[in-house]
Amino acid sequence: MIDTNEQLAKALEAVEGASELKALEDVRVAWMGKKGHITDLMKGMGSLTAEERPLMGQKVNDLKRAVVKAIEERKTTLADEALRAKLLAETVDVTLPGFGQQMGGLHPVTQTIERMTALFAQLGFTVAEGPEIENDFYNFEALNIPDHHPARAMHDTFYFGDGKLLRTHTSSVQIRHMEKNGAPARVISPGRVYRCDSDQTHTPMFHQVEGLYIDKEVGFSDLMGHLEQFLILFFDQENVEIRFRPSYFPFTEPSTEVDIRIDGGRWLEVLGSGMVHPNVLRAVGVDPEEYRGYAFGIGVERMAMLRYGADDLRVFFENDVRFLSQFR
Repeated sequence: MIDTNEQLAKALEAVEGASELKALEDVRVAWMGKKGHITDLMKGMGSLTAEERPLMGQKVNDLKRAVVKAIEERKTTLADEALRAKLLAETVDVTLPGFGQQMGGLHPVTQTIERMTALFAQLGFTVAEGPEIENDFYNFEALNIPDHHPARAMHDTFYFGDGKLLRTHTSSVQIRHMEKNGAPARVISPGRVYRCDSDQTHTPMFHQVEGLYIDKEVGFSDLMGHLEQFLILFFDQENVEIRFRPSYFPFTEPSTEVDIRIDGGRWLEVLGSGMVHPNVLRAVGVDPEEYRGYAFGIGVERMAMLRYGADDLRVFFENDVRFLSQFR
């Protein structure tokens, strides 16, 4: 009879010598496959005597179980080693700086709003906020713009089916503020506004900062002085020329538009303003005989274009990293 102990030693040596899973599979096939060594031993049992056959069968089964066990254990060991090697190769040192790491920055429109807010805070203005979805009263009626008023056509409003609308200016925030808090009032209302318009200098959504100053002794000279001081500080230019032109807005009377000229360049319109119309004060329960004040509205993107030298309003909304990275 064949010495199965010798066969087992050879099989175990082959198993231990397999350094990877593919090599171990080759060992399994060589010993356990249809043409493997153990299969050949089982086929050769037919030539043994009846007395030798049971004993040999027991030894071959013991050999088979031992080889199978050794292969499974070696398989587990090789799999663990492969996993450890993979983990070591993929280890990331979290203390190392990232590749191509770049610092982000605030959007130029956000920077402009923050700058404007900080400058008006120096003049005693606080920030008031309100909803972007408004109703007709706060967006038009309370601002002295009734249904038949032609100024409504200037706003190109987005309407909803339920009578609501997207606010066309943040003046609605001023109405809500006075309705809730009364007078005196000194607030600015920065935020998004919406109009049906889109070209090089207009977008369907843009930002405004509107201001309101209501008190018992507020005059047109306060309006001119505050806006002049703001514009000089905003543009960091001592030689900013400022002019006030008569204009018309239904919610202010008298009304004026403000132009600037820097370094002798061309005149550019930057904002609209005026003394608050008495009808606006009456709409929120403020006595126009006791209180008066001024209001103004500034387009944020317009100011950003002038400050940063952009020639197309749309670049502020296209999210081109090449453009935005200049403002980090």
